[in-house]
Amino acid sequence: MRLLVITNILFHLLHATAFSQSSTLSGRVMEKENGTAIRFASLALKKSEDSSFVTGVISDTTGRYRLNGIKAGYYLLSANAIGYLPAIQQIFVGSLTSFLDIKPFLLEIDPVQLATITINSEKKGIALQADRMSFNMNNNITQTGGSILQAIQKLPGIALEDGKVLLRGSDKVIILIDGKQTALTGFGSQSGLDNLPASALDRIEIIQNPSAKYDANGTAGIINLIYKKSKQDGFNGKSSFTYGSGALWEKKNNLPDIRPQYRFTPKINPSLNLNYRRNKTNLFFSGDYLYTETLNKNEFVERSYENGEYVRQQTKRNRNTHFVTLKSGLDLQLTGKDILTVSGMLGTEKIIDNGDEPFFNQDLTQRLRYWKFLEDELKTTIMATAVYQHAFSRPGQLLNLGYNYTFHREDEQYFFDNILPNLKSKDAFKLLSDEQVSDFNVDYTQPLQQGRFETGLKFRHRSIPTNMQFFPGIQTAIDVNAGGWANYREIIPALYGNYVYESPRIETEVGVRAEYMNLQYEVNPNHNTYKSDGYSYAQPFPTVRFAFKNSDHSKWMFNYNRRVDRPNEVDIRIFPKYDDAEIIKVGNPGLRPQFSNSFELGYRMNIDNGFVSAAFYNRFVNGTITRIASYVPGSRLIYAVFQNAGKSRLAGLELIGNKRFGKVYQADFNLNIYHNRIDPFTVVNKYPTPRVYVGVLEQMYSGNIKLNQQLTIRKNTDFQVTMIYLAPDIIPQGRIGQRFSLDAGFKSSARKGKLDWFANATDLLNTMNIRKTIQANGFSYTSTDYLETQVVRIGLSMKL
Repeated sequence: MRLLVITNILFHLLHATAFSQSSTLSGRVMEKENGTAIRFASLALKKSEDSSFVTGVISDTTGRYRLNGIKAGYYLLSANAIGYLPAIQQIFVGSLTSFLDIKPFLLEIDPVQLATITINSEKKGIALQADRMSFNMNNNITQTGGSILQAIQKLPGIALEDGKVLLRGSDKVIILIDGKQTALTGFGSQSGLDNLPASALDRIEIIQNPSAKYDANGTAGIINLIYKKSKQDGFNGKSSFTYGSGALWEKKNNLPDIRPQYRFTPKINPSLNLNYRRNKTNLFFSGDYLYTETLNKNEFVERSYENGEYVRQQTKRNRNTHFVTLKSGLDLQLTGKDILTVSGMLGTEKIIDNGDEPFFNQDLTQRLRYWKFLEDELKTTIMATAVYQHAFSRPGQLLNLGYNYTFHREDEQYFFDNILPNLKSKDAFKLLSDEQVSDFNVDYTQPLQQGRFETGLKFRHRSIPTNMQFFPGIQTAIDVNAGGWANYREIIPALYGNYVYESPRIETEVGVRAEYMNLQYEVNPNHNTYKSDGYSYAQPFPTVRFAFKNSDHSKWMFNYNRRVDRPNEVDIRIFPKYDDAEIIKVGNPGLRPQFSNSFELGYRMNIDNGFVSAAFYNRFVNGTITRIASYVPGSRLIYAVFQNAGKSRLAGLELIGNKRFGKVYQADFNLNIYHNRIDPFTVVNKYPTPRVYVGVLEQMYSGNIKLNQQLTIRKNTDFQVTMIYLAPDIIPQGRIGQRFSLDAGFKSSARKGKLDWFANATDLLNTMNIRKTIQANGFSYTSTDYLETQVVRIGLSMKL
């Protein structure tokens, strides 16, 4: 145990790359006596410590000036004009804001020149952004060529569970693309990351304590996916191609007499990014195609019931996926102060699943039932965005108007062969869902001498009509009376205000977001269980961030925010989902939002060629959203229904470190330890018949450790190893076991960085198996999913 503790502490450094930030200083030069503008005044910026010259500028005809690209630190800013006394100000530039509004220079008429003044200065502190961590995808060697879901698991505090992203132990994470919610990644919660290629991304941002400027949804935080977009003049671009193969051997053999598992599955990912920038016009285009064959699920389950019945089953899913993403747009400089950006995105995802699900008795001597299924699913997403920005005369004073429209169609068909000892039945169903979302927002930023003020409003209208049709066979195994139509409608107006203040020792950000939500869910009146439902609320969501710089190289931080998790449409969808023939997932129109209050105390410190960061966090949740499983005696069927399970709490410690040792070795470490607690609760699962479930107190210590090491073998050649350990954790009504993986990658550049090639392998030891135990009223089961996790890839990219 002592060795394990030492290993856990020293074992894990994750890819937390810190980015320095520069600021723009702006202000006016005026005559003190009458306040008239002084044209062509000379502004000079010097370092306080030695009066060395940094940059200079001349005021325009209105007396305004602008100094760009100023790094954090102490400066002296002087203003000189013929016929006036010079004036000087001591300036502190922090790292919280990109624009500083400098107090106006009021010059007195006098020909005498004033001597230069110097004072001591301080070096800037740690170069981490106050509200987020950013991770450059170019340095992600071990996951290059994979999906965003695979790449994201390396980041601090992140774990994966059933295809979902958990941030600090919670799956209530909002995924943005370029700062916007889209149907590709979900409006209520995350989705679709497993089929989005990571090759399209420039970087990933983790925002664990979002300000009031962001939507209040997502109690765990926000993950922002930034797509590639060149800023160079002229024509430029990049093309790449990746090929990989997975399921190199069987982790566990099939149960008797079913179709073979996928082996040696291909992964093909070509991509192209083009950009043309000239004068006032910037055109950009990116295209990605991802084709994969995957052993998406290979779960072995043993179920026992209170009547003594025992069932062994396997759920095997061979999946083929075609995913195309096209994104294009135009940045147009209308005037010197006005910019219009118009962009569009098209995404199509075609999924074919061929699955087998046999059911045996305990000693595998008798096959009781056998489901063979085919899922044919097509998802189409269209997004159009228009953003207008007006820059006022004062640099950093901005007005942004934006409109975003998204259309998302889900066209899904299931075909089942229900094979019994003396009967074979063919069942099918078809689901069609059309989601339309309109977002309109106004944002205004006012720079101040020591910070900024932000305000704005947002309005969202969202509608999702769905229709489920069942086509039963001779002796159907599906609930044909649970079909029909449903319509989801929501409106969300919101208004926010945010104030940022920064001094040499203090950083403060205080904001509040006022949000109104109205949801109406209309249900087919012939549905056998559910009726139309809905809810509304009007709530404030305050945020506070405070930091104290106790030295040149370190600071203490405190964060507080109140957030909400609104149930997504699929969480309340009334139609049973037959991913598993006998463990059926159903939504709940009576589901309500969960609200959270989060507190965090953190510390950051610069070290030579790196940094360390520590944070204690505590999140309290009311109305915890989770799935609760129950069954109807005599049917064998288990129904997993979304419910509000009362109060829960998650408290933990997160350590992040980054250190470069010389020019050849770099290590990134992340340790996240937390205590997960769910208080006792009582709920009623209404589908298919009312069943009461009483939950007892559940609590557990869990966490994860990640160690990323990179070795520069020679110039332009790097080798990277990533180790990930996930400790056992609580899941609804049970536990999930520990998981471990080891990834390795190699990357080299040639032709002055214009040509890159790489090779990598995920889960080298083939150890990432997912073990679960469930204990509920009247039944229990254990499962192990031996899905495909080991993949080898090679790739080549070239700058155009």
